[in-house]
Amino acid sequence: MNATHIQQMAAATISGDLPFPQIVGNLINEGVEYYLVDYVRRQFTFYGLQGGVVVAPLTIDALPIIASELDVSALKAAIIDSQQHEQKFPRFSVRAMEAGVQGYYVFLRGQRVTYFGRKGDQHTEWFPGAQPTGE
Repeated sequence: MNATHIQQMAAATISGDLPFPQIVGNLINEGVEYYLVDYVRRQFTFYGLQGGVVVAPLTIDALPIIASELDVSALKAAIIDSQQHEQKFPRFSVRAMEAGVQGYYVFLRGQRVTYFGRKGDQHTEWFPGAQPTGE
């Protein structure tokens, strides 16, 4: 994994300089299997297929306190706005934290995201078009 390139993808996520599908493709090409967005520590952690780890800062000004309860309806509304209305990552992050998300794992090969709240609650969202039949 090229740490510099992965950190550039994290910065592009925050700035919105590249579309998310292109960022995902670049991360996969770098050998990233999954990554964690950690709102508590304000960082991204990228995990490689071969066991490597790259950390990048999550530098967004004025993030709110993470709500104590996970509000899945509010989270889903924020996800839809990102997928269908090109909401930028900083706004999504504010809304996710207000919905009680303290962090989430993006499983690139598994094509899903698992969000988790402060009490251990979880919500899994499939990448668009990736949900298996029967779920």
